[in-house]
Amino acid sequence: MFDRTTLINWLLLMSLVLLWGTSFMFVSISVESLHPLTTVFYRVFIGALILTAVAYAKGLKLPLSISAWLSFIVMGAVGYVLPFFLISWGQLSVNSGIAGMIMATMPLITMILAHYLVDGEDLNRYKVLGFTFGIGGIGVLLGPIFEGGGQAIYGGIAIFIAASSYAVNTILVRRLPKLNPFISTSGVLISATIIVFPIWLFVVPTNNTEVSTLILGSTIWLGIGPTAIATLMLFAVINRAGPTFLSTINYMIPVVAFFTGAYVLSEPVESSSIVALVIILSGIALTRFRINQ
Repeated sequence: MFDRTTLINWLLLMSLVLLWGTSFMFVSISVESLHPLTTVFYRVFIGALILTAVAYAKGLKLPLSISAWLSFIVMGAVGYVLPFFLISWGQLSVNSGIAGMIMATMPLITMILAHYLVDGEDLNRYKVLGFTFGIGGIGVLLGPIFEGGGQAIYGGIAIFIAASSYAVNTILVRRLPKLNPFISTSGVLISATIIVFPIWLFVVPTNNTEVSTLILGSTIWLGIGPTAIATLMLFAVINRAGPTFLSTINYMIPVVAFFTGAYVLSEPVESSSIVALVIILSGIALTRFRINQ
């Protein structure tokens, strides 16, 4: 039997998995009618509003130092604007389940980067094997896409670059000044909003096209749920149970993304996709297994 603390930790973790795992489905719905930059802008803007309000409610204030805001701008670009845009643009041609599985390679890419950029994060044969499995899984996943040709090739590559961007951001976070996580995330999302707003105004044409309630609701939800609420839950899980417990989500998010795409959006389920999912998750498992030995 789980005690109360363990039960709450697992409930928080599973809620976080659902928020992030279903985000790919909501992105697919959003970009049906909206420009990817529109999806990105409202996602970071709404997230910034909510998290900044929470930070101030807790008595926290944003820093005034130039160095802190330069850090926020870098992380806002690399950790939010670039990957959010690449995922949204990529999902114009790649379904949500495939996108979620490609993004599952993020911890594997982080592991490789950390070997070269972070002290004490050396590779060993198990990590290399796990990374090889992950790349092999991506090969199985994208093979049919490359054979079929078309825009989906670029969409798949864009999403893989998004995973790499998240990995780079994970390394940057370790090297940048340490601040309260609520303040850091609020500052980063504000910076992301400032970065994407003029690009959105310049690139996205003004039109009076009606947007369905479903698409509008999905776009707003991306800012509220997978961005703002998920960030609050992320901090709660880390504070209550630690980063090792949190890392369990790497196995769950692609599974949720795959099956919500299949059952909610009726996306096609290919046997190669299932094989790829198993290979990628096996690669992640290998990296976790040897760490615990």
